[in-house]
Amino acid sequence: MSVFKHHAKLETNVFLLAVGILLTVIVGGLVEIVPLFTIESTIEKVDGVRPYSPLEQAGRNIYVREGCYLCHSQMVRPFKDEVERYGHYSLAAESKYDHPFQWGSKRTGPDLARVGGKYTNDWHVRHLINPRDVVPESVMPGYPHLKRRLVFNDVQGHLKTLRGVGVPYSDDQIANAKADLMAQANPDTTPESDVAKRYPKARLGDIDGNPEVTEMDALVAYLQVLGTFVDFTTVKPEKVAR
Repeated sequence: MSVFKHHAKLETNVFLLAVGILLTVIVGGLVEIVPLFTIESTIEKVDGVRPYSPLEQAGRNIYVREGCYLCHSQMVRPFKDEVERYGHYSLAAESKYDHPFQWGSKRTGPDLARVGGKYTNDWHVRHLINPRDVVPESVMPGYPHLKRRLVFNDVQGHLKTLRGVGVPYSDDQIANAKADLMAQANPDTTPESDVAKRYPKARLGDIDGNPEVTEMDALVAYLQVLGTFVDFTTVKPEKVAR
């Protein structure tokens, strides 16, 4: 009972309560911050990670606009069951150019960190228009409105803004942003094209069958690149929690 009496004194004395809160914040902060000084970097050094192409970035903006992040995380946690289901756990380096990043744990639908290349473009288009056409048990709403024309007049300004917060877009990439966006969605674009050289592993060609560049083209281009930048056969594996 004496413990409760002392606890009551702490809660009823504003000064003691403030001191207790301050000490708790200091200790908690030190526990989280001090370990960061014992490692070289919080972001792993891996090859292959690049800024999104203009079309992929436009698709990412649509992904955020439509609230896809509310039901789909993009973070494979380092647990055995997640690694077996989704693939290698997520690396910080994979999201270093994401503003904002799409990590999280809310999953009404599956995690999408490794969805790139898992399905065909046609599958994604059908799934986005009416999810139950390909996943009968899905509770996801349809997004047929994404078949509309993509507005990308501000794409150069968007890349410039991203460069201002650390995304390493070059002057050449910014100058050719509109041309690269249109070229990536062109069915005649080849792997030897300039856009392919500027953005390795970008999914090239028309996606939804519409000769116009649509929001569907952009969103699927973004989904198809998720998890494809890093070659995990060259990444040293670490033990994961069970």
